[in-house]
Amino acid sequence: MSAARSNAATSTRPEDERLPPGRTIAYGFQHVLTMYGGIIAPPLVMGGAAGMDTAQIGVLVASCLFIGGLATILQTLGIPFFGAQLPLVQGTSFSGVATMIAILNGGGGMPAVFGAVLAAGAIGIVIAPFFAKLLRFFPPVVTGVFITIIGMSLFPVTADWAMGGATAGEDYGSLKNIALAAITLVILLALSKSGVPALSRLSILLSIVLGTVVAAFMGLADFSTVLDGDIFAFPTPFAFGLPVFELGAIISMMIVILVTYTETTADMLAVAEVTGSKVDAKRIANGLRADMLSSTVAPVFNTFTQSAFAQNVGLVAITGVKSRFVVAAGGGILVILGLLPVLGRVVASIPTPVLGGAGIVLFGSVAAAGIRTLAKAKDDNMNMLIIATSLAFGCIPMVKPDFYEHFPTWVGTVFQSSISSATIMAVLLNIIFNELTWRKKENSGRTVYKYQLTGLQDGDRLIGGKLYDSKGLEIKVIFEEQGEAGDRPMPL
Repeated sequence: MSAARSNAATSTRPEDERLPPGRTIAYGFQHVLTMYGGIIAPPLVMGGAAGMDTAQIGVLVASCLFIGGLATILQTLGIPFFGAQLPLVQGTSFSGVATMIAILNGGGGMPAVFGAVLAAGAIGIVIAPFFAKLLRFFPPVVTGVFITIIGMSLFPVTADWAMGGATAGEDYGSLKNIALAAITLVILLALSKSGVPALSRLSILLSIVLGTVVAAFMGLADFSTVLDGDIFAFPTPFAFGLPVFELGAIISMMIVILVTYTETTADMLAVAEVTGSKVDAKRIANGLRADMLSSTVAPVFNTFTQSAFAQNVGLVAITGVKSRFVVAAGGGILVILGLLPVLGRVVASIPTPVLGGAGIVLFGSVAAAGIRTLAKAKDDNMNMLIIATSLAFGCIPMVKPDFYEHFPTWVGTVFQSSISSATIMAVLLNIIFNELTWRKKENSGRTVYKYQLTGLQDGDRLIGGKLYDSKGLEIKVIFEEQGEAGDRPMPL
């Protein structure tokens, strides 16, 4: 019996650890605090771009929290074929914001956005198992491009926020608004520099709170409509109308789905490394299917594509708490918050310049993450050409929004998104320059027997007839007459 128990204990996965209820809830709440600023940002961006009022943006925020919680529970606990059963927090992905704004501005409004997300998510469920075979087409030179362009494409958004946003009226661009954005930015940087890990991790959320307090003293905060409406309510399906399906918008969102695949796969591999878990292709496929199922259901409840949050992977590494049940508890907290639309109205009432100040770091950090990924790519002229062309191609819609005005509608919808433009170009150029070979590779004509290489390691080199390791220390070479019987000579 004891042996059986011992075998069961050793076979238990690290992520299956169970903690006492109090600690489980406390650690789960910490996960919510870590990602809260990130999960509420997309609905704020989309609501502002759509010209929604406070109550409508509140619905978007509450919906994002509600679906994010359910998606987290599905990913962590799992059901057959859905869920990686890893400590991954799910939430509304930033990757699709720029593309969704392009769809929004294309004339279809929010119904076209929801239709594109729903259709792309459904297709994503089907192709999820096959994505692992396509990973070779998304090396760092490609993933780095689209992560960088995600951040760059959102810079105009944060600048607009800093100036006051769509509701600023005559005060748009006033020094008062820009000063409030600057104060928020300074608070964020000061918290990050504080040296206190908790303050640093929550710097974005705390800077928004403190910036709002400053705004109240400046007379720029208005919370008079917060109590107008229900305190507690279940999200209304299709609150903004039934989805509209447009081919160009769906194609554009499919590119976002590929981005989401890549992000979530990277997060699954990262959290597996942190926790010491084993992740195979089947488990990755289950995780991606959970992402896509959540993304398909999300538009029904007025929200957008779902993906894993990388900052929470960092939290797992920092705290050492590997339990997926802790993250599932965080998902439960998100569901409860999503059932409180009053909280969504509070968030929607945050002054836009405050969000602008925080957005400089929030969006800039996305671009910085992309640059860091690009640094992993091989440093050669071909990759430099891919990066330069793709980023420039992705910037065209930002600097010249009417560039595709005379193209067919579907072309404009796909390429009007900076992310879509840059990603398509990066994938194509990577295939052309790094995958396709134009001529047969030649070799030197020399041959080396395999047994001669078995003892060599990375960094070993031959200098003047002697063998040295990577540290410059000489390696003793044993010839046949010096070794045991059966040793083979290694001529140098």
